[in-house]
Amino acid sequence: MSKTFFIQTFGCQMNEHDSERIAGMLDEMNFKENPDRDKADIIIINTCSVRENADNRFFGTLGLLKNLKMNRPDLILAVCGCMMQQQHIIDTIKSKYPWVDIIFGTHNIHEFPKLLSNILNERTKAISIWEDGEEIVEGLPSKRKHKFKAFVNIMYGCNNFCTYCIVPYTRGRERSRKPEDIIKEIRDLVDDGVKEVTLLGQNVNSYKGDENTHFPELIYALNDIEGLERIRFMTSHPKDLSDRLIKAFVDCDKLCKHIHLPVQSGSSKVLKRMNRKYTKEGYLELVDKLKNAVPNIAITTDIIVGFPGETEEDFQDTLDVVDKVRFDSAFTFLYSTRKGTPAENYEDQVPEDVKHERFNRLVEAVNSISAEKNRMMIGKIEKVLVEGLSKTNKELYTGRTDGHKLVNFEAPDNLIGEIIDVKITESSTFSLIGHAVNL
Repeated sequence: MSKTFFIQTFGCQMNEHDSERIAGMLDEMNFKENPDRDKADIIIINTCSVRENADNRFFGTLGLLKNLKMNRPDLILAVCGCMMQQQHIIDTIKSKYPWVDIIFGTHNIHEFPKLLSNILNERTKAISIWEDGEEIVEGLPSKRKHKFKAFVNIMYGCNNFCTYCIVPYTRGRERSRKPEDIIKEIRDLVDDGVKEVTLLGQNVNSYKGDENTHFPELIYALNDIEGLERIRFMTSHPKDLSDRLIKAFVDCDKLCKHIHLPVQSGSSKVLKRMNRKYTKEGYLELVDKLKNAVPNIAITTDIIVGFPGETEEDFQDTLDVVDKVRFDSAFTFLYSTRKGTPAENYEDQVPEDVKHERFNRLVEAVNSISAEKNRMMIGKIEKVLVEGLSKTNKELYTGRTDGHKLVNFEAPDNLIGEIIDVKITESSTFSLIGHAVNL
């Protein structure tokens, strides 16, 4: 019988796509995916180092797997991802979690089949970490979760060095793929049934494929691909949001009218300490440009509460930005120190009780606006990509609007993967309800 594998993924879309590649490589090695972790022959944990709770969940999971490994000595445990690019994490695994068999990082995912073969043939543990990303490896297989949509990495790494963020240390410096390689991959995906692609990068709008192809030019080129219906991208950095990219939202009919534009803080003082390279006023000017060009554009964001030195006045600036921009939704985070980042050593850490109190106020403000904006959708007809059955009601289907809003709706069977008209009839803070029309 074929051996089976289970992949558990923590973190962002980049990690999800890395897991799809690992699954693709295992598929080529004739391994089959097993939905039951405890019965799989190989368990791979793909880690995230951006948030503290991801670290805690990872080590908690490793602890739970100890008994499984003791009862099944032939079980192979592999760990990879951003956390593995940090030496203190590797040292902890080696000393406290010796039942782990394979450790590899973000730069050498393509080595995984070789590392696995060594374990299978020689039963020796394997640790392989590349400190820096070298040339981009093209042509890796990928086992997608959906036939009709796909993630596509267009660049890797980050050069921004925000003082709270570990990503430049775990993903390396920025490296952009050649535009012709990206275009070929997406054409192949379209030939395989993909209608929507999401372009990925730690700072996607700093992409520079060659001297003539920056991110806006890539969008225009992809917009010409026949059969492709939707283009999304994330994550953007405000400092790299150019007028040319804003114009692409107007000119390119396939570019979804949604942008994820992390503000992180509304205080210019805090933003400077974060090394974000823009001010509160500069961010608001960008938002005005976007809304003037595309009046109905959906804007989502990331916000960190309690960055070292944040005062009540600074926090009020953040609430002011939320009130002025009126984000469609926001990922909100309590600041947590990341080992190896400059902010780890800042002495003016905000007390936990103050952080939590501000966090609650922020969430209340964000959710109130989200609920109001969703109510304004009632009665409208939206284009929705049918993704499958709703997780909360198996009698309904679920999908995303052009503006990335989640909709649960009534529709005929056999429409998964199609973009259909849905009339919005109800709303809540986080989603919409409707029914298919014009079929």
